Amino acid sequence: MSKYLTAFVAASTFMLAGAAHAADKPVYAPPAKWVQVAEIPAPPADDQAPATQLLLDDNQSLHDAAGSAYYNRRVVKILRSEGLQGGSRNLTWDPERETVTLHSLAIIRDGQRIDLLKDGKDVLVLRREKNLERAMLDGRMTASIQLNDLQVGDTVDWAYTQERRDPVVGGRTNDFERMGWSGIAGRYRVRLLWDDVTPLTWKTTTAFPEPKLSKTGRMHELLVDLSAAAAPKMPVGAPVRFARVGELQATTYRGWEDVSARMAPLYAKAAILAPDSPLRAEIAAIAAANPDAKTRAFAALKLVEDKTRYLFLGMGEGGYRPAAADQTWSRRFGDCKGKTVLLMAILRELGVEAEPVMVMTLGPDGLDQRVPAAAQFNHVLVRARIDGKSYWLDGTRNGDRGGLDTLEPPAWRWGLPVRAAGASLESIEQPPLSKPEAEGVMRIDASAGLDKPASVRVALTLRGDKGLVLARMLEVAPRADLDRQFKQSFSAAYGWITLDRIEWSVSDLGETTMTMVGTAEMEWRLNDDLGVREWRKPGSGAGQPTLFPRREPGPNVDAPYVTPFPTYTVTTTEVVLPNRGAGFTVKGPTFDGRIANDQVRQLAEVKDGVARFVDSARSLGREIPAAEAEAVNRVRRQMSEQAQIVRAPKGA
Repeated sequence: MSKYLTAFVAASTFMLAGAAHAADKPVYAPPAKWVQVAEIPAPPADDQAPATQLLLDDNQSLHDAAGSAYYNRRVVKILRSEGLQGGSRNLTWDPERETVTLHSLAIIRDGQRIDLLKDGKDVLVLRREKNLERAMLDGRMTASIQLNDLQVGDTVDWAYTQERRDPVVGGRTNDFERMGWSGIAGRYRVRLLWDDVTPLTWKTTTAFPEPKLSKTGRMHELLVDLSAAAAPKMPVGAPVRFARVGELQATTYRGWEDVSARMAPLYAKAAILAPDSPLRAEIAAIAAANPDAKTRAFAALKLVEDKTRYLFLGMGEGGYRPAAADQTWSRRFGDCKGKTVLLMAILRELGVEAEPVMVMTLGPDGLDQRVPAAAQFNHVLVRARIDGKSYWLDGTRNGDRGGLDTLEPPAWRWGLPVRAAGASLESIEQPPLSKPEAEGVMRIDASAGLDKPASVRVALTLRGDKGLVLARMLEVAPRADLDRQFKQSFSAAYGWITLDRIEWSVSDLGETTMTMVGTAEMEWRLNDDLGVREWRKPGSGAGQPTLFPRREPGPNVDAPYVTPFPTYTVTTTEVVLPNRGAGFTVKGPTFDGRIANDQVRQLAEVKDGVARFVDSARSLGREIPAAEAEAVNRVRRQMSEQAQIVRAPKGA
C-alpha cells in the first residue's frame, strides 16, 4: 500500500471517528496526516497592499463515502493600524453533523511565535442564534478567540479543520473555493483528495486557474498552487452566473437526480397522516366547501399560511429532514420543509396532484451551471398541477388572496422537483407583469388660481407581493402609527405638499390602495425668456445616475447587464387648471416604445382643462447585451433631463 493511500485510509478513519463523536466543543490537535502543512511565505511585493496583507490562503479537503474534511489556514500580516480592527477569529459549526479541530492561532512577532489557543483556555464557545429575529433556529455553535495585544507588524497564523458527515444525505457532500481577497496573496493553494470509490466531480468558473490532476494508487488529487496571486474582480452589473469569477466547485453527488431521489423518501414519509389525524377534519371541511380542485388547493394553502407560523428548525436532522405533517399541525409552527409537507399531505387527501420543489432564493441565476448538491438549495415549496397548469404554493407566505390565479410564479429561476425516481433541474418561467405592481395618481386642483392653495389627492395602489406586504402591515400595526410613518416619509420626498389625512383600502385580490389628501404649495415662477409663469414638477428634469456603469478590464467584461424584472410601474400627475385650461401649455418628454428591456410610455398633454403627465415602464426581460449599455444610458439620461412643466398664458 502506497504512503498516499495509507494516509488516505488513516485520515478516513479519523474522519469517521470524529463524526461519530460530533460535539459542541472544538478539539485541539495538529492537522491530520493527509494535510500538507505549508511554510509561511515572505510578504509579496505589493505597493498598494491593503492594511491586512494575505500571506497564505491554504484550502485542502478530503472526501470519501462518509463525508468530507476541510482544512483551512489563513496567515495575514498587519501592515497598518486599520488592520487591527480584525482583532478576533470566529468559527461556526453544526454540532450534530460536524466536528471542529483547532490547530493553531498564533501571533508571530520578531521571529517569536505567541500561542493564543492555549488548548482552549481563552476560547469562548457559545450557541449563537444569528437569525433568531427571523424565526430561525439552527443550533450552530461558535468558537470565538480574541487576538490579545495585536500590533502593527504582527503576523497572524490561523488554522483549523472542519469535518462533516451527514447520514441523512448518505454522506454526500460538496466543496467550494473562491479567490476573494484584496491585493496580492503570497501563496494561494487549493488541494482536493478523493479515492476511486468516491464519485467526486468538479468544475471551475472564469478566471480560476487550471487545476493540475494526478493519481497515486487509488488516490486522486486536484491541485492549484499559486504564488503572488491576485484575485479576479467580478464585472459590475453582470448577472450572477457571470459575476461568479475565480471559483471552484466540487461535489460527491452523482447528479441533480441523485439530490432529488435522496430527498424524496424524507418528504414522502413525513407527508403520511395518522388514521386519527386532527387534520382529517380540516380536510373534510375544505372538500365540502369547495367543489373544484383550484378552490380546494387555495383553501389548503390558506389553512397552512394562516394556522401555522414560520419557524426554521435546523437542529439535529432538521437541516434536510422535514418534520411530519401531523407534528407541524399539532405544534402550529414549521419551517419551509414542514409547511411544504403539511400542504402536500392536505392536497393529496383532496385529490390534487402536487410535488415538493427545492429552490435557491439567493442568487439563483446560473444554478444550472453549478455542481449538483443539496447545499445549492435553501428553500422548498409546492408545485400543484391542475388542468395542465402549474401553480406555485408557498406555505411560508402570509396573506395570499384572490385564488390560485393571483399567485405569480416565484422569481427563483430554477427548481428541483423531489421525486423517488430523481429529477433534473427545471426552469421556472416568470412572465412579464400584466398589471402595474405600483400605480400612482397625483391630482392637484389649481383651478382656483395660480396663487391660491391647491388641494391634492394622491392615490397609490400596490399589487402582487408589494400589495400583500402593505396589507399585512395594516393588519398588525396600529393605523395611527402607519399614518404617522407614511406622512413623515412622504414629506421627505414631497415637502411642498402638506398631508391632512390618509385612507386605506384592501381589495379581495390583495390590491392595497393608500389615498392621501392634503394641500400643495405650487410655485408658479416667471420664465423671463418667455414672459410667462410656469410650474415645474418638483424632481423632474433632475437627471438620473447612469444605469449601466462602464466596466474596467477583467474577466467576463462583455457579460450582459442585469435589468430589473419583472417590474411594472405607472405614475400620473394631473393639474386641474384655472379657466378650464384656456391658454395653458405643457412641456415634457413624450415617448411610446421600447428602451432596452422596458416598454416605456411618457405623455405630456393638456386635455379637458387638465395638464397631465404620465410615466409608465414595464420590464420585458432580465438582461441586455453589454454592447447596448452605452446607448441605453444616453437615451435614459436625455429623457430624465427633460422637466415636466405647465405654462400659464401671458398675463395669468
